[in-house]
Amino acid sequence: MSDLSTKYLGLNLKSPLLASASPLCESVDNIKRLEDQNLGAVVLPSLFEEQLELDSLSVDSDLTRGADSFPESANFLPDLQTYNLGPDGYLELIRHAKESIQIPIIASLNGVSKGGWLQYARLMEEAGADAIELNIYSLATDPAVCGSEVEQGYIDLVRHLKRSIRIPVAVKLSPFFSAPANMGVRFDEARADGIVLFNRFYQPDFDIDHMEVSPSLSLSRPEELLMRLHWTAVLCGHVRADLGITGGVHSSRDLIKCILAGARVAFMTSALLRNGVHHAAHVLTELDRWLEEHEYSSVQQMCGSMSHGAVPDPSAFERGNYMKVLSSYTLRANVFND
Repeated sequence: MSDLSTKYLGLNLKSPLLASASPLCESVDNIKRLEDQNLGAVVLPSLFEEQLELDSLSVDSDLTRGADSFPESANFLPDLQTYNLGPDGYLELIRHAKESIQIPIIASLNGVSKGGWLQYARLMEEAGADAIELNIYSLATDPAVCGSEVEQGYIDLVRHLKRSIRIPVAVKLSPFFSAPANMGVRFDEARADGIVLFNRFYQPDFDIDHMEVSPSLSLSRPEELLMRLHWTAVLCGHVRADLGITGGVHSSRDLIKCILAGARVAFMTSALLRNGVHHAAHVLTELDRWLEEHEYSSVQQMCGSMSHGAVPDPSAFERGNYMKVLSSYTLRANVFND
């Protein structure tokens, strides 16, 4: 049997497959079931900045900046009065999980401002969280706010959080930056311990029957993995921070691709929701079989083997590959006869 262990955020993990934030991680019993499937760690559902504001009745002025320009923006978020356990229950979940679960517990903060709510990260640390994943979900709907201002706000937020706590911090990077590699390096310079590619933004839909903007949620698809593989492979070797991939990880082949691109870990949720938590054990069994067939002794040995700096032809990740991709599609003989 190959060595499936890996290291992420300074934490020793028994496998590179992690459960990302979802309702699957809302109770100790559920987390225990995930642990039994040999997952390396779990990320708790995100605690929203807005929940903390509601709890303290202290609203940070940065929170609503730009919201007035798009009144429906409030509908992008869940009903925060009832979403997950609330701030106090969240801390209790961390404490109880640490008492009965052996794998690392990663708390998740979802926010955009540098307000006093970041002090709650200290409470998560005190409750026993092994690390914090910062899930930055900013809706820059104000046309007066430029991209550089948004980017600098993210960097300042990470620096502020790193000064506030001692446990590791991972940042979920948005795919919508014009220069994702540069942002990855800047987060690394801000001392982020991990960079997760990419955040999935849930876009609202238009209900044309009732003339309303309505929430819309869809599970990830394997096709979403390609963009994440590309930028992970580009960033690998350019940052000190550990890389992780989330979104589109459904099978053992997907997990293998993530590691070859340079990711220390890959996060899974949609496939577990579709197939049941036992699917994780199947994926890891197939990973072990692949490692043996390809004569790798460990996951760490294969990590980054197909990154930008490791492949013979790095143009595959660059514009030089554009025409090859276009010419790779072969038209069906009867395409004009249908």
